[in-house]
Amino acid sequence: MSSTTLDAPAPPVADSPLPLRYQLRRRLLGRPRTAREKLWAWLGPALVALIGGILRFWDLGRPHQLIFDETYYVKEGWSLIQYGIERQQNIFGSQSDNLFTMGSPQVYGSQADFVVHPPFGKWVIGFFEWIFGIDSSFGWRVGVALAGTIAIYLIGRCAWHLFRSPLLATLASILLCFEGTAFVMSRVSILDGLVMFWPLAAFAALLADRDRSRRILADKVAAVRESGGSVAALGPWLGWRPWRWVAAVCLGLGMATKWSDGFYLAIFGLMTVWWDLGARRAAGVRNWIAGTFLKDALPAMVKLVGVSVLTYLLCWIGWFRSDDGYDRHWAAANPATQDSGFSPDSSLFAWLPDTLRSLWQYHIEMYNSAKSITSEHPYMSNPWSWILQTRPTSFFYESPGKDAGCTVDQCSKAVTSLGNPLIWWFGAIALVICIFYWLFGRDWRAGAIVGGVMAGWLPWFSYQDRTIFTFYSVVFVPYIVLACVFVLGLVLGAPDASVRRVRAGRIAVGSFTVLTVALFVFFWPIWTAQVIPYTHWQARMWLPSWI
Repeated sequence: MSSTTLDAPAPPVADSPLPLRYQLRRRLLGRPRTAREKLWAWLGPALVALIGGILRFWDLGRPHQLIFDETYYVKEGWSLIQYGIERQQNIFGSQSDNLFTMGSPQVYGSQADFVVHPPFGKWVIGFFEWIFGIDSSFGWRVGVALAGTIAIYLIGRCAWHLFRSPLLATLASILLCFEGTAFVMSRVSILDGLVMFWPLAAFAALLADRDRSRRILADKVAAVRESGGSVAALGPWLGWRPWRWVAAVCLGLGMATKWSDGFYLAIFGLMTVWWDLGARRAAGVRNWIAGTFLKDALPAMVKLVGVSVLTYLLCWIGWFRSDDGYDRHWAAANPATQDSGFSPDSSLFAWLPDTLRSLWQYHIEMYNSAKSITSEHPYMSNPWSWILQTRPTSFFYESPGKDAGCTVDQCSKAVTSLGNPLIWWFGAIALVICIFYWLFGRDWRAGAIVGGVMAGWLPWFSYQDRTIFTFYSVVFVPYIVLACVFVLGLVLGAPDASVRRVRAGRIAVGSFTVLTVALFVFFWPIWTAQVIPYTHWQARMWLPSWI
């Protein structure tokens, strides 16, 4: 197996002079990597993340005005810092954004606002507003930019756990660094960049848990056999598995940013248990199905679901501590006396504290309101189109004059959430290949990648009548990138391939990477609100649906 190509699933252990522990580790984890490979698996993504951070933080305050949904989340974030809850805003009408931009905090009413998203992402935005001031557009966006930068490193770690190649780990970081949707959503202070970040962090933690638990399993099984004993029918207990706790917290923070991250809790929870099932079977555990269920699945459910829900509730601390939060005293006015049903005023739930019944009612209203957003928007799109990025979202567009830096008759200044076309269009093909390898090749890595895409994409097909946008696809950008890396690893070729084949693979992958970076440079002006001639803006609108 090569450190520069995809590792095939490890074959069964044959007769070997290696101690049993190392034989089992090879079966469960593949060839052990050298210290040099491990070092570059850390350094490569870290160096790319440093470059990505410079790109994301450079001139981050441009434009110095609230764009698109920043008008909600930036002001709601500051309201949380001031009052612990979101208060009604825009009491000065259309002038509220301008007043806030100039540093005036007096844009809130005295009543609680009804909002449709949980508070954690807005707490993040508000925290950095508190540090830098509300008149700093850099401050509005720095929290999201920081998450987007760390994500570049995290995807490299995910690729390392998946492919065991420092080259492919670094390549994954490069592709995410120069992917347009991820780049724009790291520079705009709305929630979706954070919605992408937390499941990715959870994915990295679960992959780390997979490696760690398999090493423990191999060592425990080998220790029993080498001592002449017999492995317990259900197999050994694998410990507290701290990386699962980390994943649970991350998934809880994701759901506390937007509920849609709850689908990652479901998919990743099933995925990690499926990995345990394969590990116990490969290690020779006699009752591997029952062992997985009793010793892995049940504890995983308690950890992932329980800790995620607790983390989610803790993010509502401002609402719990308030006296005037929206629906805060709903339960007091609606005692649990109804004869039946599953509403929070049913007698079935009289045992719940009033605060939780009130929060439950608030959540019902949030869901119904979010589901009912069906008004027409010029940039709304159907999820079928997201994978090809045929209808990107225009967050900001102006036609500045010569007094604003324009040197020709007509100029454009835009922030458009357009994905890097090469990554997305190649990614559509790569996703199909991953599905094939998962279903017919039983490749766990392809299945993990497909699961990441499906958790972020498929749920939106149930809401095709709702007002939704292509930039929601940012949540599964990392897994599209990993699909590309999976296929590019195949293109690199097997370690025993001919010199000509290896050279061709390297040229192809190198060309793909260079073209990806070139397209980033080409589209950079319309991702960062640069003043460019209108004809240059038109040259970047490749499809009529991009306008």
